[in-house]
Amino acid sequence: MRGVRAPEAGERASSCGLLLLLLPLLLRSSCSADEEVLMNTKWETSDLRWTTFPADDPQWDEESGLDDEMNSVRTYMICTPDNPSSYWLRTRWIPRKAATTIFVEIRFTMMECAGVRHCKETFNLFYYQSDSDEATPTHPSWMENPYTKVATVAADHLLASSSRREKRSNVKLLRLEPLKGAGLYLAFQSQGNCMALLSVRVFYRKCPPVSRAFAIFPETVPHSLVEQAQGVCVENAVTPPGEHSRPPSMLCGEDGQWVGEPSSSCACRPGYEAGVSDVRCRACPSGQFKAGSGPGGCSSCPTNSDTRIPGSSYCPCHHGYHRADSDPPHAACSRPPSAPRSIVSQINDTSVTLEWSEPLDRGGRGDLSYRVLCSRCGPTSVNRGLAGSCVPCDDSILYRPAQHGLTQRRVVIWGLRPHTKYIFTVQSLNGVSALSQSEPASDRVNVTTSKDVPPPVSGLRRVAASESSLSLEWNVPVLQGHYQILDYQLRYSPKEGEEAGQWQYTTSRTSSVVLSGLQRAVQFQVQVRARSQAGYGSFGTASSFNTLPDGVGHSQLVLTGVLVSMGILLLVAIAMVALYCYRRRSRDLDLHDKSGHYQMGQTMKVYIDPFTYEDPNEAVREFAKEIEASFVKIEEVIGAGEFGEVCRGRLRVPGRKENYVAIKTLKGGYTEKQRRDFLSEASIMGQFQHPNIIHLEGVITTSCPVMILTEFMENGALDSFLRMNDGQFTTIQLVGMLRGIAAGMKYLSDMSFVHRDLAARNILVNSNLVCKVSDFGLSRFLTENSSDPTYTSSLGGKIPIRWTAPEAIAYRKFTSASDAWSYGIVMWEVMSYGERPYWDMSNQDVINAIEQDYRLPPPPECPASLHALMLDCWQKERANRPRFCDVVASLDRLIRNPASLKVTHPEGPSPSQPLLDQRIPPPLSACGSVSEWLRAIKMERYEQSFLQAGFSSLDIVSQLNTEDLLRVGVTLAGHQKKILSSIQTLRIHKAPPTLLY
Repeated sequence: MRGVRAPEAGERASSCGLLLLLLPLLLRSSCSADEEVLMNTKWETSDLRWTTFPADDPQWDEESGLDDEMNSVRTYMICTPDNPSSYWLRTRWIPRKAATTIFVEIRFTMMECAGVRHCKETFNLFYYQSDSDEATPTHPSWMENPYTKVATVAADHLLASSSRREKRSNVKLLRLEPLKGAGLYLAFQSQGNCMALLSVRVFYRKCPPVSRAFAIFPETVPHSLVEQAQGVCVENAVTPPGEHSRPPSMLCGEDGQWVGEPSSSCACRPGYEAGVSDVRCRACPSGQFKAGSGPGGCSSCPTNSDTRIPGSSYCPCHHGYHRADSDPPHAACSRPPSAPRSIVSQINDTSVTLEWSEPLDRGGRGDLSYRVLCSRCGPTSVNRGLAGSCVPCDDSILYRPAQHGLTQRRVVIWGLRPHTKYIFTVQSLNGVSALSQSEPASDRVNVTTSKDVPPPVSGLRRVAASESSLSLEWNVPVLQGHYQILDYQLRYSPKEGEEAGQWQYTTSRTSSVVLSGLQRAVQFQVQVRARSQAGYGSFGTASSFNTLPDGVGHSQLVLTGVLVSMGILLLVAIAMVALYCYRRRSRDLDLHDKSGHYQMGQTMKVYIDPFTYEDPNEAVREFAKEIEASFVKIEEVIGAGEFGEVCRGRLRVPGRKENYVAIKTLKGGYTEKQRRDFLSEASIMGQFQHPNIIHLEGVITTSCPVMILTEFMENGALDSFLRMNDGQFTTIQLVGMLRGIAAGMKYLSDMSFVHRDLAARNILVNSNLVCKVSDFGLSRFLTENSSDPTYTSSLGGKIPIRWTAPEAIAYRKFTSASDAWSYGIVMWEVMSYGERPYWDMSNQDVINAIEQDYRLPPPPECPASLHALMLDCWQKERANRPRFCDVVASLDRLIRNPASLKVTHPEGPSPSQPLLDQRIPPPLSACGSVSEWLRAIKMERYEQSFLQAGFSSLDIVSQLNTEDLLRVGVTLAGHQKKILSSIQTLRIHKAPPTLLY
């Protein structure tokens, strides 16, 4: 407070006159198109009629003046520099409309205090909220409570009483928030000053309607620092497809300006392209199309197709041309190929080799293949040259390399009959042959075999029989010419029952054979055929023979006793070896697990845990490079992390090429522990240099916000990327992704680093489909209040149950072996294109299923070799799981031999079937046979042995013991335990046994 003398009464009047004199020069307009004005005293044309207090001593005077446009305005003045009493001035009720934050702009002048003792060069601003115009001269009370104080306003420029040329006024902008009532009053409190309120403007800010990125955003009032506004796509525009597709949104700032770009922009739908600007989509003209939604433009129709309708997403093919289901919309239409040419046949005994030339017209495609059809003609056709009695060849005719899907122009056919005419038809096929209404183009050739094969075998008879064997012999057939019998083929099957017609085969070099391992008291039908240099003859007439009923001789009992004794000795030896191996493996595992890492040598570790540093900042300085904040430009927010937002930006270091980076930020208000945990990921990541590990660019710790910069991966997380591109990749591409992940994990394992959270969501994919392991923060394991449903609380923190090995869930044993288990789950995620492991099962159900030895079934079209590798990763004993170096080697072998990836499981449970239903075993009553029961308990390998031993019904199975199992060849203790446990359940409940998974 300046100390000057107080003005006299005449000087007070002079001061007020000075304020009025300067009024037109001090008033200015400040309206903005992005502001909604609630009150502006410059717009008032009559008295303001504001309320003053105290009413019996009014000191605020309402005066008229002219602004700079010579408009009449109303002002309030007060000049009581020698009176310290409070004088209040209250506005009329101001409705706040949609605003929760209101700005008050006050334009005023103030005289300097000239040494007056009680004079002040400030005034106070208050407000009072109410839902209606309820104020009276005495209500609310004229004091700080119930009024809410906004601020004490001080003048930046003071008017000297001796100067009339000074024209500077004061403008203060104050913010009121948060507001809840329907309206409010403003109150000004003067306590011994000389001032004039030139204008008071009350307003709130809003973002105007805008069209951007093919989306329309409405007028939006910000209710905080930023307000997220939902938009709608313009006509003929849609949001991008995908699981995470959401309506477009954009941020409205508190200053009434739109911030950045829409978080999820719209795109012109198929058949439409962007107009001149990004606010309209126009239809593709006739003769053009656009297959997908997105930023691309219309394209001309491919060859042999056209469209006459504007806005087309594909071009229909011309008549006679087709587009295969696997062809993209931009592929040219094609037609079936012409016939193969110049078929040449070469006969060799009862086999023939066919070769031919490529068709003249491939139909405009590169997927040309061939199919061979065979017809056999009878003697009538041979002698008379007729084809009326020709019939398709049976299954005895064999083809090498195949009969269908041939890509080479040569095939060998054997198993033909002698002195028989055959007609072979070779068809040309491609990807659109099945769509054509006409038969595939073909060429044919006639072939007649000439050499003799052995006649049917006769005189089949039984020499001896027992409960489980038959001794048979037959007559040697007489051959014409110089050929000799090379061997005999015999086939047999039960004559009645479920197994009837299911032939089993055996060979013999002599005219006799002993069939062993047969069922007791069962009638078998048997046939024999002979083979010479000309090939096999036909089977002779079927003969029936019976095995003997129950009742074993003394010699057989002795033999059985000897076999059982040998089996018991063998089991004891196996048990001793297994115990020795188990103890040795346990000692080896103890050496590996003492520190939670695999050891290199004895105690040396390559990876250094940043939490071992007394000062965590030292670890950051050692392993991460500090980057100057001015080198980084943030462009857009692409997601949210554990500690803050994840953005995309550009990094431009002087002397280096500018490149995109991913930026993790640490949100404000963090604790020192959160800052340490956040930067620990950079300390970990900075120690890794591998093409399949996410690369750390550097950190920014000297300014706010704190940031971690990594290389930018265009395709984001692997799980969402696969879901958006379901079915779009070949098997070899998927295996290549898995190989990259395995290589990265091998590197981490060699560094003695255990990831603990390996999952497809933590694998990032760049534009070249290179997969890189990321997320090394491990913070979610240390955060008990995490709301992420993926992570379930366990002793010591959060664990992703579906990806975690059993020993890690139960005992917190995290090793590279537990990472190998997680890698098997990642393999399953990749081959199922991002399917959720164990589907909709609860985490507890997953734990229970794993304990009962349940494992995920192969995804659809998954190669059997890959599922076998998954099962190796899911071994219950962690020492039996493959190391990552073994996984990389296995995948390399598969990549070098792509044919091995074509072998898939013949059948398997549907991925959409609830896993809980799969792991609840059906009752044995649902099993119609012993074969079905063995398959249900995963013991189908012993199916043939059970049937040959006579265990052909479930009633007989329920009486089996260990000796019976040894007799049929079940020598492994684990398999015996599994089968006997199922049988024991059957005995107890007198119902079908429980199936074990």
